[in-house]
Amino acid sequence: MDALIDMKALLEGVDVFTMSLWLSGLLLVLVVIGVRVAFAAAFIGFLGLCLFFMQKQGFDRGLVTAMKTVGQIPHSKATQYALSLIPTFILIGYLAYYAGLTRYLFEAAKRWVGWVPGGLGVATVFATAGFAAVSGASVATSAVFARIAIPEMLREGYDKRFAAGVVAAGGTLASLIPPSAILVIYAIIVEQSVGKLLLAGFLPGMVSALIYGGLVIGLAKIRPSLGPAVGGYSWGDRFRALPGAMPILLVVFIIVYSIYFGWATPTEAGALGAGVVLAMAVWQGMRFGQLKGALMEAAKLTVMIFAMIWGVLIYVRYLGFAKLPDAFATFIAGLDYPPYLILLAILLAYVVLGMFMDAIGMLILTLPVTFPAVMALNGGVGGEPGSLGMTNEEAAIWFGIIVVKMAELCLITPPIGLNCFVVAGVAQDAKMDISVSDVFRGASPFFVADVITVAVLVAFPGIVLFLPGLL
Repeated sequence: MDALIDMKALLEGVDVFTMSLWLSGLLLVLVVIGVRVAFAAAFIGFLGLCLFFMQKQGFDRGLVTAMKTVGQIPHSKATQYALSLIPTFILIGYLAYYAGLTRYLFEAAKRWVGWVPGGLGVATVFATAGFAAVSGASVATSAVFARIAIPEMLREGYDKRFAAGVVAAGGTLASLIPPSAILVIYAIIVEQSVGKLLLAGFLPGMVSALIYGGLVIGLAKIRPSLGPAVGGYSWGDRFRALPGAMPILLVVFIIVYSIYFGWATPTEAGALGAGVVLAMAVWQGMRFGQLKGALMEAAKLTVMIFAMIWGVLIYVRYLGFAKLPDAFATFIAGLDYPPYLILLAILLAYVVLGMFMDAIGMLILTLPVTFPAVMALNGGVGGEPGSLGMTNEEAAIWFGIIVVKMAELCLITPPIGLNCFVVAGVAQDAKMDISVSDVFRGASPFFVADVITVAVLVAFPGIVLFLPGLL
């Protein structure tokens, strides 16, 4: 009993803000040494809540209050209507893959753009962009095209590093092009419109795909040995390849069109898209085993994302009590530097964090702090533009696209680069002589392409805000 009294007295002398800084630092250490983000965030959040409530209520009551607070978070967040579209978006991608629709998409892209330098690489970029529009998951996109595109490129004499790098980088397009699971998570965390954010990602995703394609052509022109052009297709061959790709293009049209014109909520559009893909898959001859595989893969990825959200939101709840986001926002707003210079510093911090964390984990850990800071930096009042030249709602959407694009970097940068590990794993399972280091080296030029894309989106925010502004 004396020990508990001494502990309470010790906690009463500790500043809550200082304690939150130490615990946040400990969280980063846990993540860097390899503890899963969901478990590390939940542990630190629970520990912080225990210390906070023990300081206010004593040991026994504080522990009970902390346990009650933590116990309420999974249910309160899992029942949010917006979260229901995550499994439907993921299911669309896996149904399309198991039904073989992705092969038709790649074949069509190959016939139409294969004749340019690095043609199969360009076809892979455009095919991954198309699949991203029905997948919403970067890892799934990379895994699918590692099985489809890399063997094809190797048969045509492509450099193995180049081929693997194109697939790893192309998979990141799923982070921006709707339906994007990570944009949905961003919208939920910062409490913005899911529909507007999904539409906002469409044009930047297309710009990113075009820059990727231009990079592939440029590299192949400089070093033709990287990827020769593939010819021999007549106009008839090209047009005959289009019907096979139409199911995926139809689903993209249904999702974007229904959200844009308000005929369906994003959740309803996701469910409608999943239903359309399922009908097409059955029509294409999908068997029960393939359907089971698609459902299982979608369930696994959904559970992983939900677990991460739950764990991080426990940590976020503690940050709210500690008022760390408010303090950081006040600090950023008080800096006597140009707003875009401060924004650049925040983006550079994401580049560093992306070397040690996965994309979703990095965003849901940092957004509770960085988002209020950017809003304070903009400082817009009501519907009036702030220092960034945008209203607060526009700044929230624009920053979402920028920060998600920055999160794409961590998917192809060492040492964590999840897409690179996925591509290498698939390649090794298929007995292709491609190592993880080969994939990282092949993907390294696309880091430059991503930097160019971010610079374009920062310089021309209208690219991001055009479609949401029409709603």
